[in-house]
Amino acid sequence: MRDERSSNPVTYFFLLLPYGISNGFVSITLPFALVRAVFSVAAAASVVALGLSANLWRFVGAPVVDLTLSLRRWYWLGMGACVATLLGLGLMPLRPETAILLTVVAFVSQIGANLVVIPVGGLIAHTVPEDEKGRAAGWYQAGNLGGTGIGGGAGVWMASHFSFLAAGGTLAGAMLIAGLALRFVPDVRPVRGESIGRRMRLMGRDLFILLRTPIGLLTIALVTSPIGSGAMNNLWSAVALDWHTGANTVALVTGVLNGIIAAVGCVAGGWLADRVGRWWAYFGSGIFLAVVAAGMAIAARTSAAFSTGVLFYAFVGGVAYAAFSALVLFAIGRGAASTKYALLSSFGNLPVIYVTALDGWTHDRYGSAGMLLFEALAGIVSVLLAAIAVWRLWQRGAIAR
Repeated sequence: MRDERSSNPVTYFFLLLPYGISNGFVSITLPFALVRAVFSVAAAASVVALGLSANLWRFVGAPVVDLTLSLRRWYWLGMGACVATLLGLGLMPLRPETAILLTVVAFVSQIGANLVVIPVGGLIAHTVPEDEKGRAAGWYQAGNLGGTGIGGGAGVWMASHFSFLAAGGTLAGAMLIAGLALRFVPDVRPVRGESIGRRMRLMGRDLFILLRTPIGLLTIALVTSPIGSGAMNNLWSAVALDWHTGANTVALVTGVLNGIIAAVGCVAGGWLADRVGRWWAYFGSGIFLAVVAAGMAIAARTSAAFSTGVLFYAFVGGVAYAAFSALVLFAIGRGAASTKYALLSSFGNLPVIYVTALDGWTHDRYGSAGMLLFEALAGIVSVLLAAIAVWRLWQRGAIAR
């Protein structure tokens, strides 16, 4: 029987859907609409990359979450901000002269989404048993990538058949429904009877310990590398014309099917991390994701090849994201969990940002083949260097296998 103070890993699929949906609207629906509104791929990629860069600042709000209100309250406050900003983005005109304003609104939209995701890391750390955290990481990323794909794809379909605002409004409603799963998770509150000053000192101690241990420093290095970044998921809709792929196929493949396949990959990755180890799952998925990108680079430029490649990329990317979360959960322990998870996941968003921007730049200069080969090479080189570093630390007994 499950303890009343513990939570089921499956719950985190639903709690992460709002974050994924908001992310999908910015990373899939928005670039699709921008390119069809005469933006270049590089310009669309810049708007998306700068908008998603809000994820890099997740750690700024996390200490406030750990120190003040309960995690449940913070989740609902973030949900309100997320819904409001998504509606605001849906109201924006898509014209080159509004690119700066679009970027700002996209950035603010992702700040709202981050206020949803910050408390969830703390809820997993405090309420999920240790032997189920790999599964929780898998369902967490299933909600993230599944929401990104399903929400983004639905957004593409609604934007192309109705309007950009209709897409934003419908997805905002879906977020609120998914958030109802929070009632199945026990609340986590700040320690009563302690001053803010004492809580800050304890938090500072936890962060200091994390940042001076080999596992903490190694995790930061790994999550800021291009390994398993899955950055092409932010650009498939923008480059689909290179494969002669129509809007309906783009909506289906980069949206609903992408979300389902990515979610399956996440669940598989969580299971794999618990069974074969987080290191094997993380490095293995990074290599396989690079192989898929390289395969797409040399494959025929047809709609069928696009659909097949994107869905393979989605599955392996899901495995990589689950392995990433399992690695982070292993590194943070408990303590100021929301802050530590937010710090490491903020670092983990850095490669998504810079690889997305570099992919767009490479595409406009060397085409889709050059773009995919660049991403594959970056991933493989990073895995090889990281594996050497991990092996040496294993040999010294500095980190656990």
